[in-house]
Amino acid sequence: MHPFRKAVENGDMDAVADLLADDVVFTSPVAFKPYPGKAITAAILRGVSRVFRDFTYVREIANPDGRDHAFVFTATVAGKKLQGCDFLHFDENGRIDEFTVMVRPLSAAKALAEAMGAQFEQIAREAAGQ
Repeated sequence: MHPFRKAVENGDMDAVADLLADDVVFTSPVAFKPYPGKAITAAILRGVSRVFRDFTYVREIANPDGRDHAFVFTATVAGKKLQGCDFLHFDENGRIDEFTVMVRPLSAAKALAEAMGAQFEQIAREAAGQ
């Protein structure tokens, strides 16, 4: 099992943050602009862990060189079941430097946007180290 998947499935958000490159860029399924940087990405991922219920990875796909991975998942947010995928690129040091998430269906994406919006003050404080 990939260390990223293991950390997420164990709820070890510190281990997830340790896998992020300092210059990671997080692309959200519900925000227009990407979020650059380790602090904000780690804070967003902690926020997601607070809003997702019944989160499960159902498939892991990797390219032969191991630098690109797709982790397909299911979860529930605000009572809506969703399917999604984490697309990760790893830099030459084995750290995640690109993290893109996609989710479906639209009703679940809207529920996720609402739930994450409610988290964003706390996410901003965490990213600022407060």
